Amino acid sequence: MIKEEIGLKEVEDKIITIRNQKVLIASDVTNLYGVGTRDINKSVKNNPEKFPDGYIIEMTPKEKKEVVENFHHLKSLKYSPQLPNAFTEKGLYMLATILRSPKATATTIAIVETFSKIRELSQVFTELTTAKNNSKQKSLVQKGGEIITFLLDDAKSLTESETTIELNLALIKLKHTTKRNNNKRE
Repeated sequence: MIKEEIGLKEVEDKIITIRNQKVLIASDVTNLYGVGTRDINKSVKNNPEKFPDGYIIEMTPKEKKEVVENFHHLKSLKYSPQLPNAFTEKGLYMLATILRSPKATATTIAIVETFSKIRELSQVFTELTTAKNNSKQKSLVQKGGEIITFLLDDAKSLTESETTIELNLALIKLKHTTKRNNNKRE
């Protein structure tokens, strides 16, 4: 069986925020999973117990318009008469229990990893804003830089990393520089 690889960056680029929740629009889910919209809709319709309130968000016309205007890869939604659905992290987990294929499995793993890393990065930045100790701040910035590097380019191995922090009143500026070799990870 051939495992189809899905990069974290590919998933991360498609995660958007609607109603203060990180979501993937159904059309992006179909592209990532390599299935048709009909398959996704059928899976949801045939398994309503797996998708309680909060697992799928049906977008409003205003949200649809905003998404189309702000996310170029979703411009095809502009002409669709349907209001798109957006899957929350929980909804994506449930969808993963229904769709079964090597690509669906690889995609689910990439989605889980991406959401996990984004949550971890959010925690690091929250801790960073309250850290009083300079050593703790440096440690958190380094950890944040490593997570950012992991999210931005998981295809190349890291050879050297340098992170600096610059505090400017209430704003935190983060500068992260990485040097990589060209060898792909196995």
